[in-house]
Amino acid sequence: WVRYAVRQKCAETLPLGGQDRLRALWCNYFPQTRGLIFVVDSSDPVRVDEARDELHRVLGDELLEGASLLVLANKQDMASSSNTLSVEQVASALELEAVVDREWYIQGTCARTG
Repeated sequence: WVRYAVRQKCAETLPLGGQDRLRALWCNYFPQTRGLIFVVDSSDPVRVDEARDELHRVLGDELLEGASLLVLANKQDMASSSNTLSVEQVASALELEAVVDREWYIQGTCARTG
């Protein structure tokens, strides 16, 4: 767990890995979750379909009802690569326009520089 203060409010985050064997455990951390941060590798378009399916599966869990969603489209620093998807392309590939039951936002990121 990572605990930090934001605007005098305490927040706790728990980074969960994306490997198949760990995904089955995610639901154990859903109770009382108010927000979900979902990180996508923008430089790996082959796995974006898998990420989309997993994201929508997770969002369908009743324990996450109403939880806000922040998608981080990581590796935007690799935009010069022909494989790297733009933030807009990631949003489209993840079918974020279909997410209408909660607030969501997508942000391009670079783990090296922010």
